[in-house]
Amino acid sequence: MNSGLSTSNYRRAAVSLAGAAAVLLTVGACGTDSTSTGSSSSLTPTMTAAPATEPAVAGGVTEQQSQQLCTDLSEQLQEWRIQGPTLGRGGLNIVVQTWAAQSGAINLQVVQNRSIVDDVTIATCPDVREEAMRSLDIPDLASGLVGF
Repeated sequence: MNSGLSTSNYRRAAVSLAGAAAVLLTVGACGTDSTSTGSSSSLTPTMTAAPATEPAVAGGVTEQQSQQLCTDLSEQLQEWRIQGPTLGRGGLNIVVQTWAAQSGAINLQVVQNRSIVDDVTIATCPDVREEAMRSLDIPDLASGLVGF
């Protein structure tokens, strides 16, 4: 009997856990004491050119990152239709957590503002967003996210 869990789902869960651990470590590191040890070395400011960046779609998310979220969501739509809203919402969380963790700084942005997921999908793939909301029986994607 097939339990419905694939290797891909296990990988997503593992990446999600790793991403959550990375966020916790980052937040924990922000609270460390950085008092001076008495060293009197001086710092010399240096000028470096900022790297070229892609234009942001929403909340500092690049076009490539936005497309990745849309692709990831689109790939799960059929599964969510089959699983139903209760199990599908868990899948939404895994997709978003994995995307946020793989995208680096976006993880913190999603934690601070879950609606960034809606902003990105409205701008990039409104049809995928609508189908996801319909399949998961939620008014918006942000309301389907738990633990952010």
